[in-house]
Amino acid sequence: MNLRRFIFSSESVTEGHPDKVCDFISDSVLDACLAQDKTSRVACETLVKSNLVVIAGEITTKAQLDYTRLVRDAIEEIGYTDEKSLFNQKSCQIMTAIIRQSPDIAQGVDARKAEGKATAEQGAGDQGLMFGYACNETSELMPAPIMYAHKLGLALAKARHQDRIKWLRPDAKTQVSVEYEGQRVIRIDAVVVSTQHDESVKHKTIYDTILREIVLKTLPKHLLDKKTRYLVNPTGRFVIGGPEGDSGVTGRKIIVDTYGGMGRHGGGAFSGKDPSKVDRSAAYMGRYVAKNVVASGLAARCEVQFAYAIGFPDPVSICIDTFGTGKVPDAKIEKAVREIFNFKPAHIIRQLNLLRPIYRKTTNYGHFGRQNDLNSLTWEKTDKARALAKAAGL
Repeated sequence: MNLRRFIFSSESVTEGHPDKVCDFISDSVLDACLAQDKTSRVACETLVKSNLVVIAGEITTKAQLDYTRLVRDAIEEIGYTDEKSLFNQKSCQIMTAIIRQSPDIAQGVDARKAEGKATAEQGAGDQGLMFGYACNETSELMPAPIMYAHKLGLALAKARHQDRIKWLRPDAKTQVSVEYEGQRVIRIDAVVVSTQHDESVKHKTIYDTILREIVLKTLPKHLLDKKTRYLVNPTGRFVIGGPEGDSGVTGRKIIVDTYGGMGRHGGGAFSGKDPSKVDRSAAYMGRYVAKNVVASGLAARCEVQFAYAIGFPDPVSICIDTFGTGKVPDAKIEKAVREIFNFKPAHIIRQLNLLRPIYRKTTNYGHFGRQNDLNSLTWEKTDKARALAKAAGL
């Protein structure tokens, strides 16, 4: 049997990318609200361009916030602190356009009766469809291309924050192209790193340093070979970056945030949204379910889809797809999933303990595949694997 060979690519971006600056500011506002009032309803969007930051949205909270200080602290933490640059934490202009959550939406989400509402339970914060995904390509049970792209971006950030590579600047993008044979990872075909840098450094120094200190120390050596291509700052120059070079908007890196294009996406963004918004909480639940299915040995890869109606507590559909890798039929896995997990928004929030200020931790380098803090990122736990396997008769 000849298995098809193909190459799949995924990208990641660092915290200094304009879109990620926005995501981090939005999640900083969310965490500040939840730290004071866990019942906060938050939908915070951010726009950055040049030296301007605009935060807008709907926030209902008892928290007392200094939005200007929150924005400046977030920008400083990212690393835009050079006062000679157009965009920095001290001189940026900040505009706010924030109102309370619409009462029409609130009555659908709140756990109370309302005219025209089917139940008194907490309902979904919006209609929509959410996906969760897991596979056994990496120890994190994530697709290899996005996992390796995230690790390169994180290595760049650590080198910059630790001042080990002094000419690095906050904005950067990474991309990894992985060759597969069937569903098996064979090798890495191409690596792309584009990083903002000080204007005094030469391109050869950038290329040699990034290859030696970042790429070759981060990626699995057994997947790199003589044919692997390395493209480092392929434009030749990347001095102007961040919001000075490009505009940024919250929620524009949803593929980076999830599975790098491996598996489908419902289109809903995460950052700046409290967990009553199923765009975020149900996507986290989807990852939790899919990861436990793979960890249980029921399948080598698994995708879960949920769909919701605004104001209604139960999902209108649940679908499991194991892409032909299931040890038992997908219908049997779906039945076991329904038996073990509860998908009502209130239950998701309680089960994953989501009413906490944990969301700044998720903003950068993927919301999934993070193994370093399972107490916070509860959707990465595999504590239901044994029960799932038993329920499915494995």
